[in-house]
Amino acid sequence: MTEQTGSLYEHAGGDEGLHRVEDIFYTKVLADPVLKELFPRRRPHHVEHLTWFTAESLGGPDRFTRELGFRHLIDAHRDLEITEEQRARFAELYEEALDEAGLPDDGPFREAFRSHIEFGTRVAQQNSRARTEEELHPLREVPRWRWPARE
Repeated sequence: MTEQTGSLYEHAGGDEGLHRVEDIFYTKVLADPVLKELFPRRRPHHVEHLTWFTAESLGGPDRFTRELGFRHLIDAHRDLEITEEQRARFAELYEEALDEAGLPDDGPFREAFRSHIEFGTRVAQQNSRARTEEELHPLREVPRWRWPARE
């Protein structure tokens, strides 16, 4: 197997590719009956903020950390009480958006992206149910994803 070079961010098409994904994804969640409680209306900068977060987590610029900070993400999810059905649907729509946005569909890239989505939805779900700071997930910075390890 050939070794992957460059970041996942670059492989995804940088900000342009990720913005396409986030725009498609956000449109989907706003219309989805399972997620309408979590996304009752379009927010002006949501796609931009999602793009910043995903870009940073895939090895791109650290705009999310510099402009908003990780606490913004924690606070955005507090008290949402995300159900397992909602978490799973969020992940499903995200994968659909990757396809619709034309992002690469090679195995290593998609494996890394699925791992990113799965981890992120679990952290958000835990934080959405936390009543105290101690119940929050311990993550306090944007996680960084890399290419999957190959033997």
